[in-house]
Amino acid sequence: MATTTTTMFSPPSAILSSTTTTTTPSSPCKFLLPFKQPLTNLTAAATIAAILTTAPLPSLAQESPSYQVYYGTAASAANYGGYGGNSNKKDSAEYVYDVPVGWKERLVSKVEKGTNGTDSEFYNPKKKAEKEYLTFLAGFRQLAPKDVILNNLALSDVDLQDLIANADSLSSEEVKDDKGQLYYVYEIDGVGTHSLISVTCAKNKLYAHFVNAPTPEWNRDKDMLRHVHESFKTVGSF
Repeated sequence: MATTTTTMFSPPSAILSSTTTTTTPSSPCKFLLPFKQPLTNLTAAATIAAILTTAPLPSLAQESPSYQVYYGTAASAANYGGYGGNSNKKDSAEYVYDVPVGWKERLVSKVEKGTNGTDSEFYNPKKKAEKEYLTFLAGFRQLAPKDVILNNLALSDVDLQDLIANADSLSSEEVKDDKGQLYYVYEIDGVGTHSLISVTCAKNKLYAHFVNAPTPEWNRDKDMLRHVHESFKTVGSF
């Protein structure tokens, strides 16, 4: 008996229908599209955050430094009794100068006052070599020549002697304030140290105001240190 084999063919419409159904691309893409916008927002947020992180914040260092006025009495060693504070010295002050807020006062002993005439001193607690101080000597009616004055000051100040001896540059000038009082102004650029000195005579005394700083601190704080230097005045001349 002969076996009859029947081959089945799908109708063309069924093949086309199956192909169309399995290759439809619209459905998967619809689920991907909604995620594109959030990813863009996250990227933008990350970019903004990076900009804010790297952008300089408003600089507090650029703000003008604050100062407080120091009132110095230039009392003799025999009458010296002031330890700390200066609010009660205003009425008897013979000189004034500005002190940066945050600087500390170094208490001057009677012995030191009697030997080299140091009357007051303030320093930066972060770098004690950055400081200002004032010395005075009685019995001076007027200023001697500039070179003589500086050399005389160095006689009782070993650090000043070394600074002058090893100076890279030393300048001096005469400056008068608006009332005609004469000041000698010195600037010494030494080995690793910078110094500003202002000297004047008043009330039969010679006053010398010093502002010293190591070179790194001078380069960083020179505007502040010049302000401190220029703030020195004897009472009655400001």
